Amino acid sequence: MQPDFHKIRRLPPYVFEEVNRLKARLRATGVDIIDFGMGNPDMPTPPHVVEKLIETVQKPKTHRYSASKGITGLRRAMAGYYDRRFGVKLDPDTEVIATMGSKEGFANLAQALTAPGDVIICPNPAYPIHAYGFIMAGGVIRHVPALSPEQYLAGIDRAVKHSAPQPSVLIVSYPSNPTAQWVDLDFYREIIRLARKHELLVLSDVAYSEIYFDDNPPPSILQVEGAKDVAVEVNSLSKTYAMAGWRVGMVVGNARICAALARVKSYLDYGTFTPIQVAAAAALNGPQDCVAEIRAIYKGRRDCLVESMGRAGWTIPSPPASMFAWAPLPEKFHNMGSMEFSKRLIEEAGVAVAPGLGFGEYGEGYVRIGLVENEHRIRQAARAVKKFLADAGEPAASATVQPASA
Repeated sequence: MQPDFHKIRRLPPYVFEEVNRLKARLRATGVDIIDFGMGNPDMPTPPHVVEKLIETVQKPKTHRYSASKGITGLRRAMAGYYDRRFGVKLDPDTEVIATMGSKEGFANLAQALTAPGDVIICPNPAYPIHAYGFIMAGGVIRHVPALSPEQYLAGIDRAVKHSAPQPSVLIVSYPSNPTAQWVDLDFYREIIRLARKHELLVLSDVAYSEIYFDDNPPPSILQVEGAKDVAVEVNSLSKTYAMAGWRVGMVVGNARICAALARVKSYLDYGTFTPIQVAAAAALNGPQDCVAEIRAIYKGRRDCLVESMGRAGWTIPSPPASMFAWAPLPEKFHNMGSMEFSKRLIEEAGVAVAPGLGFGEYGEGYVRIGLVENEHRIRQAARAVKKFLADAGEPAASATVQPASA
């Protein structure tokens, strides 16, 4: 038998795949799964954005190859967004790169910045691409526990001291996927201080910057004086405008890093389909009441989830931002592990969540719950969870949830 290819060998088994297979098997038998597992927005893209796509796609010239770094109009719209939202001035020609979603941007940043054996400081738990983009590029990950922003900050100096060679990149991601926490400018000031002290480049992921539930919106690291000397920020339209499948993101900030990313992308792609880029510019430049409406939907779902699951016997901390709740396992299941708990929850309650272990070893003991079902379905899930918790300790049936047609 031939061994796996080198880069495939560096990737561990995909933790979520086992849960996904179980979901698929149960659905094939007619079981109605209430799925909180994937952060996949279920609400429609704003009509004016869709209309701009339809208008533009009817122009034959827009069907040609596009620009790998993004069309000029979109990069200007992205710079305009940063100016309005964060008060950050960006040169759309040198400090803005349009990407095929934030995930592609992060992966190609890793390709642009990483030499074999480079050490990358990464929070744990974290969105998987933060670590595995660099692993696939030949880097070595120095995981730092990040169950709170304070814990992550406290561990950076120690991670640098005990790493050889010297780390080259520091990753931050707030509002966090999966923990849903966010930070203030003082946190970012300390990150920039540490980056200068240790000669690190900083990659900041703010894909959830517009999904927040308190009065003060999350800031950008680029608001810190001198941040553009060492940092870029990765952002996305996916959650802000319910455009996940459109694949539109951005990398902004340090011109040298942006130039390196643009060069890598010039060899790999011709950019997102031009009508999609034109429509994305319309989203950024157009009326923003749709953003507030999407945010309000997520807030209503958050409140419904926390309240209804609490009544069901599962205490879930109320997330201040993002489209996720980061929930410790119910007390009866503390010693079970997040993977086994997630499997039992699907089999016995018909409710799917993402096991915390899939976001790193320090995610064990938690599950991530996506706010991707409406409030009626959330309450339905809570009723199933209440019965599941009441029956805990009894022998598990193979799949006691009933088919949707029953």
